[in-house]
Amino acid sequence: MFTNKKTDAQQLDPTNIPNHVAIIMDGNGRWAKKRLMPRIAGHKAGMENVKTITKTASRMGVKVLTLYAFSTENWKRPNDEVNFLMQLPVDFFDTFMPELIAENVRVKVMGNIQDLPEKTQKAANNAMADTADNTGMILNFALNYGSRDEIQQAVKQIAKDAANGTIEVDAIDDALISDYLMTGFLGEYADPELLIRTSGEERISNFLLWQIAYSELVFVDEFWPDFTPAVFERSIGAYQKRNRRFGGLK
Repeated sequence: MFTNKKTDAQQLDPTNIPNHVAIIMDGNGRWAKKRLMPRIAGHKAGMENVKTITKTASRMGVKVLTLYAFSTENWKRPNDEVNFLMQLPVDFFDTFMPELIAENVRVKVMGNIQDLPEKTQKAANNAMADTADNTGMILNFALNYGSRDEIQQAVKQIAKDAANGTIEVDAIDDALISDYLMTGFLGEYADPELLIRTSGEERISNFLLWQIAYSELVFVDEFWPDFTPAVFERSIGAYQKRNRRFGGLK
């Protein structure tokens, strides 16, 4: 469902801001192509917009903002583009860390971090360490992440723990599986109430497949670099108009 009708920020219900918002940041390359620029220029513009939307979400009262930064499938892209994407976290945290500290934002990174280049791992780990004592919004990057891979890893670990007696087979339920996923550290906020995808595409792209079982999905036409605070607020407005029934009638 596209949300192109304007919803003013003043009309948002401050008591109904989603705790966890997840965003598939799509369209950087097409944004650049439209401007006759190289794809990496789009990724750089997208990085700058992460800074803007992070501050917007934090000030709105969002508790967790999960951003799909780099998927396990993105390694298939041209080497120069991948290399640039691996440098982006380094540049992002180098330039944005003071503002993250000022905003009291805590950084988390989930995914197969161990397979990233050393410089990218170091940037991610340093950002998490430097903001570990912050108590505000969690800015959670999905980096080298794929949901099927995440579920596969969780199933393997559950099987191992059941085999060695750490857990009982009868204890395996939705809550336990959620705890074994990469979002388990988020506790009650593990499942996003709202998933947004930019650029007009209406796909999930192997992102949080378990966690979005009951999420509201909002698809917007804007490419990620054009996803302004006003469009973010409009997306929240669309969420607030939904009736979340969780399979029931009310």
